Amino acid sequence: MKRPVATIRVTSHFARQYKRLPPETQKMAETRERIFRANPFDPRLRTHKLSGRLKDLWAFSVTHDIRVVFEFLEADEVLFHSIGRHQVIYE
Repeated sequence: MKRPVATIRVTSHFARQYKRLPPETQKMAETRERIFRANPFDPRLRTHKLSGRLKDLWAFSVTHDIRVVFEFLEADEVLFHSIGRHQVIYE
């Protein structure tokens, strides 16, 4: 298990995308963030390494179709790059 995440930074792009999400999706994202902080590889998140042009990034699931794309900056610090529908953020 990876160590807990102490710091989550967000890009301005992520912040704009998050604000556009429906309130119920925002609540689910907050719940998933708490799980992520405790263990970024909790099986409920389905965390996975990305490939191709996003090969330096990771993603986890908020809902069946909503993903958060992020990168590890330090062992206990991450940067959230984007949040949105699976097919949109991977384009």
